[in-house]
Amino acid sequence: MKRVERSELKDFETYREGREAFRAHVLAQKEPRRIHVGSCLTFLFENPLTVRYQVQEMMLTERIVKEADILHELATYNELLPAQSGALGATLLIEIESPQERDEKLSRWQQLPKTLYARLADGTKVRPAFDERQISERRLSSVHYLSFDLRGQVPVALGCELPDIAAETTLSEAQRAALAADLKS
Repeated sequence: MKRVERSELKDFETYREGREAFRAHVLAQKEPRRIHVGSCLTFLFENPLTVRYQVQEMMLTERIVKEADILHELATYNELLPAQSGALGATLLIEIESPQERDEKLSRWQQLPKTLYARLADGTKVRPAFDERQISERRLSSVHYLSFDLRGQVPVALGCELPDIAAETTLSEAQRAALAADLKS
């Protein structure tokens, strides 16, 4: 997948001028790439547009103007895009409102990333690569960055096999079309 280049970013003042229209466009693109699995897992599939939006928002929020800082943000967010073709990158959000319940479950669910999968049309379950640094001896993070090496195939479902929250969501036509477009980019 193509990485976002520095030349695609605007300074935060110029970005602010066109922000509302750009934001509306990006949020419309994000909608079919947001997939809920069970009661507390949300996968947000990333592409160059969503990454560019995140970098621009960070530049605006943090008032980033130094070139080295811009390049750091760009490198950080570009990591959300898989390096190999035929793969998709996603941010996984573990959404549990109660801080006490969240802490208890994140301590118990350390194996969660290993139980996630994207199911292909032939039934194959593709497990994601994930950042081991987001799991400590005590608990896992509530946000994970995943990469699914789908070898160019569009998944038909996403799921989790962790007994506490085992669930599978069949992707809609719109979701499959959005992910197919990302796989081609």
